[in-house]
Amino acid sequence: MLKGKSILLGISGGIAVYKAAELVRLFVKEGASVHVVMTANAQRFVTPLTFQALSNNVVGRDLFSMQSESRISHIQMARLADLVVLAPATANLLAKMAAGIADDYLTTILLATTAPVMVCPAMNVKMWEHPVTQRNLRTLAELGHRIVPPGVGALACQEEGAGRLADTADILESAIRVLTPPTLAGRSILVSAGPTREHFDPVRFLSNPSSGKMGYALAKIAARRSARVCLVSGPSALPAPAGVERICVTTALQMGEAILEISSKQDAIVMTAAVSDYRPAQRAARKIKKSPEALSVLLEPNPDILGSLGAAKPPGQVLVGFAAETENLAQNARDKLMRKNLDLIVANDLTGEGAGFGSDTNEVTIIERGGEESALFLMTKEEVASHIWDRVERLFAGGKN
Repeated sequence: MLKGKSILLGISGGIAVYKAAELVRLFVKEGASVHVVMTANAQRFVTPLTFQALSNNVVGRDLFSMQSESRISHIQMARLADLVVLAPATANLLAKMAAGIADDYLTTILLATTAPVMVCPAMNVKMWEHPVTQRNLRTLAELGHRIVPPGVGALACQEEGAGRLADTADILESAIRVLTPPTLAGRSILVSAGPTREHFDPVRFLSNPSSGKMGYALAKIAARRSARVCLVSGPSALPAPAGVERICVTTALQMGEAILEISSKQDAIVMTAAVSDYRPAQRAARKIKKSPEALSVLLEPNPDILGSLGAAKPPGQVLVGFAAETENLAQNARDKLMRKNLDLIVANDLTGEGAGFGSDTNEVTIIERGGEESALFLMTKEEVASHIWDRVERLFAGGKN
C-alpha cells in the first residue's frame, strides 16, 4: 500500500518511543522508505541504532552533525518526505509546533516540509487534558495537520485515561489514507457484508460460513479513497474499519430493512453479504429439546434484497452484486446481472483453492453490464476490493452519477 512512498518518522521523548520501532517495521513491510529523526530526549528511551537497523537508513538526530548534514541536510530531508508522521508526539513537541519553534533537527524539518503531517500524541492524561495542549492541538488542526487521537486506558504513570499512543495498526491505516488519492471524495457508499442468521429456536439457526472479510475490505478501501461509507453487516468477528459507519444486523429481514431505508441516498451499493435465501416459518420460544424422532423445519423464502435494489435503482446509482457459485460460474453470474438490473457483478467460484468464504484471498471475475469481463487471479481481498472500486469509478466517470 505504501510502495514507493517516503515517510519521515519524527520521534520525540516519551515512554511510547518503543512502539515507534514496530511502526517502522509496519511502514517498511508496506513498501515505504522510512527515514527516522529523533529528538535528544527520544534517544534516552531507545537508541538510534535500533531505528537504523529497522529502517536501513541513517537516523537524523543532530542538526549540527557534519556527517548527517553532508549526506542529506535537514532541508533535503524535509523535501524528500511524502508524509511526516510524529509518533509519539509529546506535549512539548506539540507546543513547539504550535508556536513555530525550530530549535532542533526535528522541529526545523517541520517548518521546512511541505508534506502532509500526521500527529500522534502520547502523554499523561492530565497533560493531554490541559487547556494549553488542547489549544495547541486546535492550532495544528487549523494548520492542516491530521491528528490521530490517543487511546484510552492504563498509562505508564499508573494513571488511567486518554494519552496512550494510538495502536500502531491504526497509525498505519491513517498514513495509508493520507497517501491514497481521494478518488471517491463526496461519494456516499453502502456495502453489505457477512452472513445472516435465521433462528428456529433461541440457540439454533440457519446460516453460512461467510466471515465478512470481502465486504469489510471493500468498506476499508472505499474509506481510504475518502468516501462516506456505511457498512451493513451481519454477525462478524471483524472490527469496523476506521472511519466507517457500521450498522449491525442479524437476520435477512433486518438487513433488508436497514439497506432499503438508506439505499436511495447512495451513489453506489455493493452487496457482498451472504443473505440467507430462506428462514424458518416459525421460531420456537424455547430451546427445542433433543429427541430420537426426526425433526422437520418448514422454511419460507426471504425477500430478495438485491432484486429490490435493482428494481428501485435511481438514475446514476451504481449497483454491484456478487455471485458465489459452485458450477456454471460465468453463465449464472451473467443471468443474475441481468435479472437484478446490476451494473456489474463479481463472480466467485467457491470451489477454488484460497477463494471464497473465510479466506484472506479471493479469485474472481468481474463482469460488466456491457459484456466486458476481467478475470482476477488469486490475490488478497483488499486487492480485489481495489479493482472493484476502480471499475465503479470508471462507471462514475462514464456518466453514472
